[in-house]
Amino acid sequence: MRHTTRAVSAALLAATALVVAGCSSGSSSTGSADSSACAPAGGDVTLTFTSWIPGIEDAVALWNKENPDIQVQVQTGPSGNAGTYQNFFNQLQAGNAPDLGQIEYDALPNFRVQDGLENLAACADVVAAKDQFLPWTWGQVSLGTSDQVYGIPQDQGPLGLFYRSDLFAQNNIPVPTTWDEYRAAAVKIRQLGGYITNFSQTDINQFAGFVWQAGGEWFANDGDSWKVQLTSPESVKVADYWEDLIKNDLVSTYPAWSDEWNNAYNSSQVWSWNSAVWGANSILSGAPDTSGKWSVALAPQWEKGGNASGNWGGSSVAVFKGTKHLYEAAKFALWLNTSDEALTSLNKTAQIYPATTAGLKLPSLSEGVPFYGGQKIYDVFAEAATQVSPDFVWGPTMTQVYSDVSDGFKAAVSGTQTLEDALSNGQASTIKALEAQSIPVAQ
Repeated sequence: MRHTTRAVSAALLAATALVVAGCSSGSSSTGSADSSACAPAGGDVTLTFTSWIPGIEDAVALWNKENPDIQVQVQTGPSGNAGTYQNFFNQLQAGNAPDLGQIEYDALPNFRVQDGLENLAACADVVAAKDQFLPWTWGQVSLGTSDQVYGIPQDQGPLGLFYRSDLFAQNNIPVPTTWDEYRAAAVKIRQLGGYITNFSQTDINQFAGFVWQAGGEWFANDGDSWKVQLTSPESVKVADYWEDLIKNDLVSTYPAWSDEWNNAYNSSQVWSWNSAVWGANSILSGAPDTSGKWSVALAPQWEKGGNASGNWGGSSVAVFKGTKHLYEAAKFALWLNTSDEALTSLNKTAQIYPATTAGLKLPSLSEGVPFYGGQKIYDVFAEAATQVSPDFVWGPTMTQVYSDVSDGFKAAVSGTQTLEDALSNGQASTIKALEAQSIPVAQ
């Protein structure tokens, strides 16, 4: 995968938007980093770090054991769009943000617009680490520039299909390879009293991944202004597909990540999940009674014989504006996302799929996973990763987009509007949000 010129332009435009929006800070928002800002403290340091990655405490404990002079206090919470991002914004406004935080690639432009991140390019070790990462993931955190870095890439999120191989086999239902086959399987599974999957009302970034796979985009720019296209033909195609499943009671609609959601998978009521590689841990932890009964396949295709995938998530570890310990924070973030011991720990506890080229060669990634019947599931995601187009552009107000579209999706699930209505309303509110921040919008 590569970082394209168009994505670079989008990133540069987002940076330019900082100026027209009137954001200010102690350093230039778009200029070169000040290397003097990244100097060792000269004494013992305690850093604060907020993340939602399961078991990340284990990796942090490894660091703390080996680095008594730089201790890290980790706090865990809900996923970013489930509340942690809003907490970050509130903390930045109040001046009490943690030193470091977990931020997904699609949310980084939001924090840049709010001038909430330190430019890690001030740290020589960060700049020197560029070649350790997959180029497209580095492009995500550098926003396509040569002198700005706003996070250390941690993982990537190519989509695949987690499915109950035992239930599909016992009921002679072929594993779907196309979305048409997926719907046909949904009908059979519903007749048996189950659901093929759960439609999330809040994981709008999952839906964006579906649009990504279908060849659509939600944002584009020509270097001067943003074009918002949540209602693109590809988006409407995906919306109509899932609207049909919802209306015909072919999918459950439990709140994602809730006890109901976990119980639905643990009780065999729901048979599959279209998720990213990191979803391996969600099923493992949420449905422990089904161990050994799951498998992973490539995502269903819109056309038979297709080979497209989308991306959902992928995170970085960023340093928030105002930290007093940029050098130490950057040093920890690099270790967490480049060292074999940290990456192995994160893969074991959270099935993290590394963003470094060396990390993809970890022994743990070539092993069979017992919960998935001994399948070498990372081989599937390695193939899926090559099928993700690098051209999908993130807009500068993605948290607003997700929030507004989620409200519409909830209404669609209740039957008061449609998914297409939700996208149309999200389109309108996104344009208003951009204009309110003096970010140019193409009509």
